Amino acid sequence: MPRRFKAIPTFANEAEERKFWQSHDSTSYVDWSGARAVAFPNLRPSTKTISLRLPEDVLNAIRAHARKLDVPYQSLMKLWLAERAAQTTGLAAPPRKLSKAR
Repeated sequence: MPRRFKAIPTFANEAEERKFWQSHDSTSYVDWSGARAVAFPNLRPSTKTISLRLPEDVLNAIRAHARKLDVPYQSLMKLWLAERAAQTTGLAAPPRKLSKAR
């Protein structure tokens, strides 16, 4: 006997839909038996430009360490921030390797 699925409700906005799926199991609503894995190899994570004020001595220390590693200091800062975010929240994506290209 084929399994009957619940109807997916209509949502007013994406936030409402997100809240619904956080508290409901999709297997009651969607037949996943025909699903296939898909890869999107050319996607890049989106980034946002921010302004960050740092004491000069802290910035100079970061730049000096980046020079020792032969990487751009902004890349080193992004790596350190991603690592710390992953440690504290568990939500951040694993940090990427530093690129030496400038």
